[in-house]
Amino acid sequence: MIHCGSRGLGHQVETDDLVAMEKAWKRDSININGKQMACAKIYSPEGQYYLKGMAAAATTITPDDLDMFMIDDVSHNIAKVEEHFVDGKQKTLLVHRKGSTRAFPPHHPLIPVDYQLTGQSVLIGGTMRTCSYVLTGTQQGIDETYGTTCHGAVIEQLHSCYGRALSRAKSRRNLDYTEVLSALEEKGISIRVASPKLVMEEAPESYKNVTDVVDTCHMAGISKKAIKLRPIAAIKG
Repeated sequence: MIHCGSRGLGHQVETDDLVAMEKAWKRDSININGKQMACAKIYSPEGQYYLKGMAAAATTITPDDLDMFMIDDVSHNIAKVEEHFVDGKQKTLLVHRKGSTRAFPPHHPLIPVDYQLTGQSVLIGGTMRTCSYVLTGTQQGIDETYGTTCHGAVIEQLHSCYGRALSRAKSRRNLDYTEVLSALEEKGISIRVASPKLVMEEAPESYKNVTDVVDTCHMAGISKKAIKLRPIAAIKG
């Protein structure tokens, strides 16, 4: 499993659209709780511009580019147009998943034929020294969460429940990067970083225990554990 972030292109899309949406919500008298909750009507020029930018940021390289066989590809922190039941009636919704990921069950029409019997494969990124998981979606998840489960341990700290135990700034202040590098080396994990101090931002101590997060979703029935993966390499640019 290759887990990559979006602090470059994805963050730039957000930054650009925050400015446009600030004008839109004032124009359309939309009440929000703060600038980070910026929004616009879906079919407004601002809404359509954002959806196109988001789609461009989420477009990935192809298996041919990687020279390997790709089993699945999952984007996190994204909005998708989907059909769901609301108060017993089927409706078309734009489902935003921030700090979460889509998890559709077996026989769902929007998942590939290869996964019709197992349910969608759900990729849950852990930390670079612990583990990651592959889950599968469930019908209970569709009924209770619009087919949504956790994102993993590696999530921006918007609220403490999302995944980070320490913010990136606190991680840099409170952790010794040499200790983090030594711990990775002891486990045989290769790492390449633009600056050694950047590694502290992604240290396991900065995050909640991904196994606890996954176990919670498993016990709640909104997704099921399938495979546990150990890390072999980390690249921090």
